[in-house]
Amino acid sequence: MSEKINADKAPKPVGLYPHARKVGNLLFLSGVGPRTAGSDANDSGVPGLKLDHNGNFEEFDFEAQCRSVFDNVRAVLEASGSSWDNLVDVTVFLVNMKRDFKTYNKIYAEYFKDNQPCRTTVEINSLPTPIAIELKCIATID
Repeated sequence: MSEKINADKAPKPVGLYPHARKVGNLLFLSGVGPRTAGSDANDSGVPGLKLDHNGNFEEFDFEAQCRSVFDNVRAVLEASGSSWDNLVDVTVFLVNMKRDFKTYNKIYAEYFKDNQPCRTTVEINSLPTPIAIELKCIATID
């Protein structure tokens, strides 16, 4: 038996899927990106990103995207009855490892000083929207 969970304080999913699914005392989060809460796939809503009419970067702030994705993960966890400290596994998708990993690793260390879940970081070609980072997480629920 599982329960679907959607969080009002997180960006709307890009497709037909919930923000999270609870199975027993485990919580599986769908991929979470940095778009602002309430935004959808058709609305840029990405902190630190401004595109011109051709889709080229006018502004790009990867640190802003990192902080926003962490805030979004926290919102989904809390809406699901879990918390940041209950994260046990984080898979990180970066679209440019060479450019962004150092910044990501630095900010990750700020957010995960106490709780240190398992982590995998993978470079990928692209994500469904013009974002540079996405997290896939597993947490427990007390």
